[in-house]
Amino acid sequence: MRKIPFNLAFFLVLFNVVQAQNPPKGTLPVIADKDFTTYLFVYFTGNKVEEEAVRYAVSTDGYHYYHLNNNKPVIDSKTISSTGGVRDPHILRGDDGKTFYMVLTDMTSSKGWDSNRAMILLKSTDLVKWESSVVNIQTAFPGNENLKRVWAPQTIYDAKAAKYLVYFSLQYAGGPDKIYYAYANKDFTALESAPKLLFVPKSEKACIDGDIIEKEGVYHLFYKTETEKAGIKVATTTDLTSGKWIENDDYLQQTKDKVEGSSVFKLNNSDEYILMYDVYTKGKYQFTKTKDLENFTVIDNDIAMDFNPRHGTIMPITRSELKRLTAKWGTPEKFPKINNNPVLEGYYADPEVLYSNKTKKYYIYPTSDGFDGWSGNYFKAFSSDNLTDWKDEGIILDLRKDVSWANRNAWAPCIIEKKIKGKYKYFYYFTAAQKIGVASSDNPIGPFTDSGKALIDTKPEGIKGGQEIDPDVFTDPETGKSYLYWGNMYMAVAELNPDMLSIKKESTKLIKVDATFREGTYVMNRNGQYYFLWSQDDTRSPNYKVRYGISKSPLGPIEIPENNIVIQGIPNEGIYATGHNSVLQIPNKDEWYIVYHRFSYPTGIKMGEAGGFHREVCLDKLEFNQDGTIKEVVPTHAGVKAIKK
Repeated sequence: MRKIPFNLAFFLVLFNVVQAQNPPKGTLPVIADKDFTTYLFVYFTGNKVEEEAVRYAVSTDGYHYYHLNNNKPVIDSKTISSTGGVRDPHILRGDDGKTFYMVLTDMTSSKGWDSNRAMILLKSTDLVKWESSVVNIQTAFPGNENLKRVWAPQTIYDAKAAKYLVYFSLQYAGGPDKIYYAYANKDFTALESAPKLLFVPKSEKACIDGDIIEKEGVYHLFYKTETEKAGIKVATTTDLTSGKWIENDDYLQQTKDKVEGSSVFKLNNSDEYILMYDVYTKGKYQFTKTKDLENFTVIDNDIAMDFNPRHGTIMPITRSELKRLTAKWGTPEKFPKINNNPVLEGYYADPEVLYSNKTKKYYIYPTSDGFDGWSGNYFKAFSSDNLTDWKDEGIILDLRKDVSWANRNAWAPCIIEKKIKGKYKYFYYFTAAQKIGVASSDNPIGPFTDSGKALIDTKPEGIKGGQEIDPDVFTDPETGKSYLYWGNMYMAVAELNPDMLSIKKESTKLIKVDATFREGTYVMNRNGQYYFLWSQDDTRSPNYKVRYGISKSPLGPIEIPENNIVIQGIPNEGIYATGHNSVLQIPNKDEWYIVYHRFSYPTGIKMGEAGGFHREVCLDKLEFNQDGTIKEVVPTHAGVKAIKK
């Protein structure tokens, strides 16, 4: 599985269009960049009190936006503000990937532009429910008696300080607006200290509406000049609080109309950024595009919105986050359909699927992927009621903590549910350090207890090459006997003892397969026929695919149909390396699904060999011909629709 032949190495060079960055080591990011598939636009709509409230819109491409909740507020301004209105919402995903921070101007324009002294800090873990706190600069910190206004706060994570830096403009009587900052406390309910000066232009004239984005270690501060010729400028630094900024004298807006409230975001799976700003005298936004954050091209003709926003921000979100939003506020009528593949967010591979009769839920048990050279050391489980919405149940087996005989290369698990003495038990077989172990539990999500030793740690007699990896467990419905299959470059099988933790002596045998067999055996039974599925080629190859054979016994021999491809990639769709599968039968129905991994879309094919350990899990329908042969599966981005029990 892990050794790549010379001809394949040459083939992969042809596909290595873009070299992969050094893959992450240790703990993976909470969310992989590939999983940011949609966008959330947070905004307000005008100067009337009822318009000064937080609203949401969503987009699948960063160009076409659709409002949620019928363009009505998603947060009640009166319950979170001291003035009855909020403006200038800025939203940020936290450094942990799963906590969200929003900051707002606590203000209603009906009371005057110099009427506010406060901002609002909000925190959420689901984008739906928010905890809020009002921070009144004037009353919280002495020496602010002459403070006139607090405008347009924003937040950025300062990695150097390991804190969230809140920045905003302040104006004191007789002076210009300047951009200040303070760090938020741990709970994001207050500021740790009085505001300090973050930035003032060398002209020493007013500036407001700061927006900071980091690119390649450089922080870019976009801001509005206020008392000179109004417009958007940018200054850069490598240290947020150093006070050392390099200013670009050019105005960046691509219009002669007055603008404010600029905001920059990066397009998903792209090296392009969008700079947008509020053309407030015209009641519209202008969108521009850039790669270098210096040169901007107007793309207004590509933008569509079914609402008229004022000063807001856009943040990439995942499909599961979008589903939470639409579950609360409905899906816009014209919103494009959302794909259900990959079914799991993150990098995962070698999926094993199970329906639990105990919990009446579906489970996927994958390899934790995304680690350099398949070096992951833990296993997770995911649960679902409908095959489209999957809950991360967390780590169920950690080699470093739970296994005494191996602590590396956690690969390709499989699981079986058995009823023993009236109670359901779960036996989880897994690869660790190129050996196969087994752990057991009373529940499908654990905790699992390792048996204490490797179950398979030597090659079968007569085998010199390959690896002892990729277990598959199968119970014969005809006899009730359970079998363990395994092997890379060979297919081996042995009968399991009734304890499911040991192999029946002298039961190990080899099953002959043709030259297409590489690894990933999966065995199933339908209408009395035994189907053997396996993967062909190397998991790093774009041509990795699944083939099958049929037998009258769980021990073979295998007959191989003339056209025996189960699933293979579709390059024109950007789908590559569809392999190492398992199969799910819906209970009591002749309804089947195949679960498999592929190169992560759309970036995996550009990673070279690293595409083989940056994989994602997908699920599609599996169908049979009238003669019992398998119809070749067409892998899809759409996936399957949610099923009803």
